[in-house]
Amino acid sequence: MVRDDQRGPPLGRASGDIIVAPDGSEVRLLLTEAHGATRCSVVEVTIGAGEVSRPVRHRTVEEVWYVLAGVGEVWRRPPGVPSGQVAPTVVRAGDALVIPTGWEFQFRADADSHLRFVCVTVPPWPGMDEAVEVPEGGLGEPTLGPPGTSPGVEPR
Repeated sequence: MVRDDQRGPPLGRASGDIIVAPDGSEVRLLLTEAHGATRCSVVEVTIGAGEVSRPVRHRTVEEVWYVLAGVGEVWRRPPGVPSGQVAPTVVRAGDALVIPTGWEFQFRADADSHLRFVCVTVPPWPGMDEAVEVPEGGLGEPTLGPPGTSPGVEPR
């Protein structure tokens, strides 16, 4: 049996591992392969009030989001469906949704509040080239830059 003192400290918001995702959002690494997770990864994603992410799609992973704080919109487009036929979904604290593999997506925070959510990725996030930027999203021009352009936060 493993004793509590042999497990190490609990992980979570205390993690100092913060990166900028390919969509421009700030991502705090909560549980990754570096923390012992082998079948999924868990992060906390934040964008500021009024910010709009860069539109992307994932090559191999599916994501499940659980909104912790704020109000915003998420636009998700299945492959083969014209952009104009997809309406954004309003999200707020307590809402959950899925970003299926291969779907294009973009998200934004309401003008009055940041948007913060937990994101579970299955299988674990394989690296920055997992996300492919797409030419347009359903929420307008992004306000967030790609990794390496946000002050104070560098990609790893």
